[in-house]
Amino acid sequence: MGYWNYYPRYVSVAEKRAKAAKKLKQLKKKNPDIKPILLEGTAVANTWWGKAWNRNLESYADYSNRIGRGRSYVRHGAVLDLQIDSGKVESLVQGTGSKPYSVSIKIKGVHKKIWQEIKSACEGKLDSLQELLAGKFPKALGEIFMAQGVGLFPSPKEIDFSCTCPDWAYMCKHVAATLYGTGARLDED
Repeated sequence: MGYWNYYPRYVSVAEKRAKAAKKLKQLKKKNPDIKPILLEGTAVANTWWGKAWNRNLESYADYSNRIGRGRSYVRHGAVLDLQIDSGKVESLVQGTGSKPYSVSIKIKGVHKKIWQEIKSACEGKLDSLQELLAGKFPKALGEIFMAQGVGLFPSPKEIDFSCTCPDWAYMCKHVAATLYGTGARLDED
Protein backbone atom coordinates (compact mmCIF):
# COMPACT_ATOMS: atom_id res chain seq x y z
CA MET A 1 0.00 0.00 0.00
CA GLY A 2 0.99 3.58 -0.49
CA TYR A 3 0.83 6.73 1.58
CA TRP A 4 -0.78 5.94 4.97
CA ASN A 5 -2.23 2.76 3.51
CA TYR A 6 -4.74 4.80 1.49
CA TYR A 7 -3.68 4.17 -2.10
CA PRO A 8 -3.60 0.66 -3.56
CA ARG A 9 -0.36 -0.62 -5.03
CA TYR A 10 0.40 0.15 -8.66
CA VAL A 11 -0.65 -2.60 -11.06
CA SER A 12 1.08 -2.60 -14.44
CA VAL A 13 -0.78 -3.01 -17.72
CA ALA A 14 0.94 -6.37 -18.21
CA GLU A 15 -0.45 -7.57 -14.86
CA LYS A 16 -3.91 -6.28 -15.77
CA ARG A 17 -3.78 -8.05 -19.16
CA ALA A 18 -2.65 -11.29 -17.53
CA LYS A 19 -5.41 -11.11 -14.91
CA ALA A 20 -8.06 -10.44 -17.57
CA ALA A 21 -6.77 -13.28 -19.77
CA LYS A 22 -6.80 -15.70 -16.84
CA LYS A 23 -10.35 -14.75 -15.87
CA LEU A 24 -11.48 -14.96 -19.52
CA LYS A 25 -10.07 -18.49 -19.75
CA GLN A 26 -11.99 -19.46 -16.58
CA LEU A 27 -15.22 -17.93 -17.87
CA LYS A 28 -14.91 -19.64 -21.28
CA LYS A 29 -14.79 -23.03 -19.54
CA LYS A 30 -18.15 -22.28 -17.87
CA ASN A 31 -19.72 -20.46 -20.82
CA PRO A 32 -18.14 -20.94 -24.27
CA ASP A 33 -20.61 -18.41 -25.79
CA ILE A 34 -19.15 -15.33 -24.08
CA LYS A 35 -18.06 -12.54 -26.38
CA PRO A 36 -15.00 -10.65 -25.15
CA ILE A 37 -13.71 -7.45 -26.69
CA LEU A 38 -10.21 -8.14 -27.94
CA LEU A 39 -8.73 -5.25 -29.88
CA GLU A 40 -6.05 -5.51 -32.51
CA GLY A 41 -3.75 -2.51 -32.58
CA THR A 42 -4.14 0.65 -30.54
CA ALA A 43 -7.39 2.03 -31.97
CA VAL A 44 -10.54 1.24 -30.03
CA ALA A 45 -12.66 1.72 -33.18
CA ASN A 46 -11.74 1.93 -36.84
CA THR A 47 -14.96 2.52 -38.78
CA TRP A 48 -17.04 5.68 -38.90
CA TRP A 49 -19.77 3.99 -36.81
CA GLY A 50 -17.45 2.91 -34.00
CA LYS A 51 -15.61 6.22 -33.92
CA ALA A 52 -18.88 8.20 -33.97
CA TRP A 53 -20.27 6.11 -31.09
CA ASN A 54 -17.13 6.82 -29.06
CA ARG A 55 -17.18 10.57 -29.85
CA ASN A 56 -20.78 10.71 -28.68
CA LEU A 57 -19.82 8.88 -25.47
CA GLU A 58 -16.96 11.29 -24.80
CA SER A 59 -19.16 14.34 -25.38
CA TYR A 60 -21.45 13.32 -22.50
CA ALA A 61 -18.93 11.97 -19.98
CA ASP A 62 -19.30 13.31 -16.44
CA TYR A 63 -15.75 12.53 -15.30
CA SER A 64 -13.10 12.60 -18.00
CA ASN A 65 -10.58 10.53 -16.00
CA ARG A 66 -13.04 7.62 -15.97
CA ILE A 67 -13.38 7.82 -19.74
CA GLY A 68 -9.61 7.46 -20.12
CA ARG A 69 -9.50 4.62 -17.63
CA GLY A 70 -12.40 2.89 -19.38
CA ARG A 71 -10.57 3.22 -22.70
CA SER A 72 -7.51 1.68 -21.04
CA TYR A 73 -9.62 -1.19 -19.65
CA VAL A 74 -11.03 -2.07 -23.06
CA ARG A 75 -7.56 -1.85 -24.64
CA HIS A 76 -6.03 -4.32 -22.19
CA GLY A 77 -8.81 -6.88 -22.59
CA ALA A 78 -10.78 -6.27 -19.40
CA VAL A 79 -14.18 -6.45 -21.16
CA LEU A 80 -14.57 -10.19 -20.75
CA ASP A 81 -18.09 -10.48 -22.13
CA LEU A 82 -20.20 -7.99 -24.05
CA GLN A 83 -23.74 -8.86 -25.06
CA ILE A 84 -25.77 -6.42 -27.15
CA ASP A 85 -29.50 -6.81 -27.51
CA SER A 86 -32.28 -4.46 -28.55
CA GLY A 87 -32.16 -1.53 -26.14
CA LYS A 88 -29.59 -2.99 -23.77
CA VAL A 89 -25.93 -3.84 -23.39
CA GLU A 90 -24.62 -6.12 -20.67
CA SER A 91 -21.02 -6.90 -19.88
CA LEU A 92 -18.53 -8.34 -17.44
CA VAL A 93 -15.51 -6.13 -16.86
CA GLN A 94 -12.46 -7.30 -14.92
CA GLY A 95 -11.40 -4.67 -12.43
CA THR A 96 -8.79 -4.81 -9.69
CA GLY A 97 -10.78 -7.33 -7.63
CA SER A 98 -10.88 -11.05 -8.21
CA LYS A 99 -14.45 -11.07 -9.52
CA PRO A 100 -15.50 -9.13 -12.65
CA TYR A 101 -18.05 -6.35 -12.31
CA SER A 102 -21.44 -6.64 -14.02
CA VAL A 103 -22.46 -3.67 -16.14
CA SER A 104 -25.93 -3.09 -17.52
CA ILE A 105 -26.80 -0.30 -19.92
CA LYS A 106 -30.31 0.45 -21.14
CA ILE A 107 -30.74 2.64 -24.21
CA LYS A 108 -34.02 4.09 -25.42
CA GLY A 109 -34.77 3.69 -29.11
CA VAL A 110 -34.75 6.61 -31.51
CA HIS A 111 -38.08 8.42 -31.27
CA LYS A 112 -40.21 7.97 -34.41
CA LYS A 113 -40.39 11.72 -35.04
CA ILE A 114 -36.60 12.05 -34.87
CA TRP A 115 -36.18 9.00 -37.13
CA GLN A 116 -38.49 10.57 -39.74
CA GLU A 117 -36.54 13.84 -39.53
CA ILE A 118 -33.25 11.97 -39.99
CA LYS A 119 -34.60 10.11 -43.01
CA SER A 120 -35.88 13.36 -44.56
CA ALA A 121 -32.59 15.15 -43.91
CA CYS A 122 -30.63 12.29 -45.52
CA GLU A 123 -32.57 12.30 -48.78
CA GLY A 124 -30.25 13.15 -51.66
CA LYS A 125 -27.13 13.35 -49.45
CA LEU A 126 -25.60 10.03 -50.53
CA ASP A 127 -23.37 10.73 -53.53
CA SER A 128 -21.87 7.30 -54.06
CA LEU A 129 -22.95 3.90 -52.76
CA GLN A 130 -19.52 2.50 -53.71
CA GLU A 131 -17.76 5.01 -51.45
CA LEU A 132 -20.12 4.20 -48.59
CA LEU A 133 -19.47 0.47 -49.02
CA ALA A 134 -15.73 1.19 -49.11
CA GLY A 135 -16.02 2.81 -45.68
CA LYS A 136 -15.95 6.45 -46.77
CA PHE A 137 -18.79 8.04 -44.87
CA PRO A 138 -20.25 11.27 -46.29
CA LYS A 139 -19.62 14.27 -44.05
CA ALA A 140 -23.15 15.60 -44.54
CA LEU A 141 -24.67 12.34 -43.26
CA GLY A 142 -22.25 12.27 -40.35
CA GLU A 143 -23.38 15.69 -39.21
CA ILE A 144 -27.03 14.60 -39.36
CA PHE A 145 -26.38 11.38 -37.44
CA MET A 146 -24.18 13.05 -34.81
CA ALA A 147 -26.46 16.00 -33.99
CA GLN A 148 -26.81 16.02 -30.21
CA GLY A 149 -30.32 15.29 -29.03
CA VAL A 150 -31.73 14.73 -32.54
CA GLY A 151 -29.23 12.31 -34.08
CA LEU A 152 -28.90 8.55 -34.06
CA PHE A 153 -26.76 8.26 -30.95
CA PRO A 154 -28.25 8.44 -27.45
CA SER A 155 -28.10 11.48 -25.21
CA PRO A 156 -27.67 11.11 -21.42
CA LYS A 157 -31.42 11.20 -20.79
CA GLU A 158 -31.86 8.25 -23.18
CA ILE A 159 -29.35 5.97 -21.51
CA ASP A 160 -29.14 4.42 -18.03
CA PHE A 161 -26.07 2.75 -16.52
CA SER A 162 -25.57 0.41 -13.62
CA CYS A 163 -22.43 -1.32 -12.40
CA THR A 164 -21.75 -3.54 -9.41
CA CYS A 165 -18.55 -1.66 -8.54
CA PRO A 166 -18.37 0.66 -5.51
CA ASP A 167 -17.56 3.81 -7.57
CA TRP A 168 -19.95 6.70 -6.88
CA ALA A 169 -19.67 8.24 -10.38
CA TYR A 170 -22.63 7.95 -12.72
CA MET A 171 -20.27 6.68 -15.44
CA CYS A 172 -17.59 4.55 -13.78
CA LYS A 173 -14.59 3.18 -15.68
CA HIS A 174 -16.34 -0.20 -16.11
CA VAL A 175 -19.34 1.46 -17.77
CA ALA A 176 -16.97 3.51 -19.94
CA ALA A 177 -15.09 0.32 -20.92
CA THR A 178 -18.42 -1.29 -21.85
CA LEU A 179 -19.42 1.71 -23.95
CA TYR A 180 -16.05 1.73 -25.73
CA GLY A 181 -16.46 -2.02 -26.25
CA THR A 182 -19.80 -1.27 -27.88
CA GLY A 183 -18.01 1.09 -30.27
CA ALA A 184 -15.52 -1.68 -31.10
CA ARG A 185 -18.41 -4.10 -31.68
CA LEU A 186 -20.03 -1.58 -34.07
CA ASP A 187 -16.89 -1.97 -36.20
CA GLU A 188 -17.68 -5.66 -36.56
CA ASP A 189 -21.44 -5.46 -37.13
